[in-house]
Amino acid sequence: MTPPIARSSTESPSTLAGQSATADELPHGAKKRFLRDAGAYVRDTDHRAFLRRALAGYYATRDGQKARYRDWEQARDAANLAKWNAVNRLDEMLVRFAEAFEARGGRVHWARDAAEGREIILGIIAAAGARAIIKSKCMTSEEIHLNAALEKEGYGVVESDLGEFIQQLRGEPPFHFVFPCMHVRRGEISKLFQEHLGSAPTDSPEELTMIARRHMRRLYVEADVGITGGNFLVAETGQISITENEGNARLTAALPRVHVALVGIEKCVERLDDLAVLLPMLATAGTGQPLTCYNTLYGGPRAAGEVDGPREMHVVLLDNGRSAILADPEQRDSLQCIRCGACLNVCPIFKNVGGFTYGTTYQGPIGSVITPHLRGLSDWNHLSQASSLCGACTDACPVRIDIHHHLLHNRRNAARTAPSRLERMGHRMFAAVAARPRLFAAGGALFRRSLWLLKKLRPPLLRDWIASRDLPQAPARSFRDQWRHRASPAVSPARGGGR
Repeated sequence: MTPPIARSSTESPSTLAGQSATADELPHGAKKRFLRDAGAYVRDTDHRAFLRRALAGYYATRDGQKARYRDWEQARDAANLAKWNAVNRLDEMLVRFAEAFEARGGRVHWARDAAEGREIILGIIAAAGARAIIKSKCMTSEEIHLNAALEKEGYGVVESDLGEFIQQLRGEPPFHFVFPCMHVRRGEISKLFQEHLGSAPTDSPEELTMIARRHMRRLYVEADVGITGGNFLVAETGQISITENEGNARLTAALPRVHVALVGIEKCVERLDDLAVLLPMLATAGTGQPLTCYNTLYGGPRAAGEVDGPREMHVVLLDNGRSAILADPEQRDSLQCIRCGACLNVCPIFKNVGGFTYGTTYQGPIGSVITPHLRGLSDWNHLSQASSLCGACTDACPVRIDIHHHLLHNRRNAARTAPSRLERMGHRMFAAVAARPRLFAAGGALFRRSLWLLKKLRPPLLRDWIASRDLPQAPARSFRDQWRHRASPAVSPARGGGR
């Protein structure tokens, strides 16, 4: 089974995806690529308007579903507690999960990094004598570049999630880790299916879905190995919880003779009861649904007397930098993320620059928090600057991760570990000036008087900053001076006076 992959021949903002993917592999160029790609997307007002229209429906359905909760904020507290409890006892939870899962015939593998994760999965596939592979949506596989590794070894691998399948045909990574092809219009999908699947042109979403479904049915039967991710790992029962809306993950897990689940170690929860709050919260925050269409628990391979399910089931538990986050008590709660994508959907930066610009697996605010930990702060600290710090991401998070403050923490840490000597010197100079009120005031006065010269000369250190801003006229007096000479009120409110 040959994977139907082809590079997009259309010049559009989506072609930046290939550049971003390269940035993921070559992190030293990530900042330059981010700035270049962000500039291209920001200038494409049509693309930005399309994204905003797509998200407008999400806001309406999400808010309607949130209103059905007796107390949404209390539900967030409960979800936070369930994840906090598991993350802070992760060493215990993972061992309990592995023991319970292997007691029913499954195999647990521990992958310290991306290379080890790829090696383990390639070993399982080789031992099974497999040639054809079907995959459901699995962001951890994107994280370790699994598809590229499988194709390099000669294996055919096809994405079964509709959005991921579309992105695979386009030769692009996911645009958004919940809505992989949210940037693609129906007409583009129709042309894509005409070119690769030989279908008739159509503008109907239902018909486009059926075209993909008819193509996929044969692939499920032919596949030797099915690869999935996992939304939660239940330590109490040794089960994997997978949430989806299409049913493709069920077919991917059940029809091939070998099932491999690649899951990050942070996905653990202690009890099955925890899913009673986490699954509805994931659906509400992620897609605005009361509950996703398919919520399935997998506890091992097919048992004696059972007619369905794989003959072998393997769970690969991926660390790949997560232990480093776990060791940081200040930002440990970022491991509580349930990958609902709510923070991306409300982020003004994401809505303006798009998902490809980030150049990494996890986009948006939460991606900007965790990527510097997973891939290196010195190479990826620019993502933490890609935020307005408005706090919308923190307000939207169903498990109460303090996202925008973590972005500030990353900025602080980046200032301490600045790779450039000039940059370090600049941070020290600013700190020295800011800590001395008189010197800071004198610097402000000098800046006000020289603002016209900065506009004219556009010095290299400020050129990019000035290029995207219309600098206002400098005030004649500083705020500090105006405050000092403000008119005193007739009666002070602090002493119980008027309004």
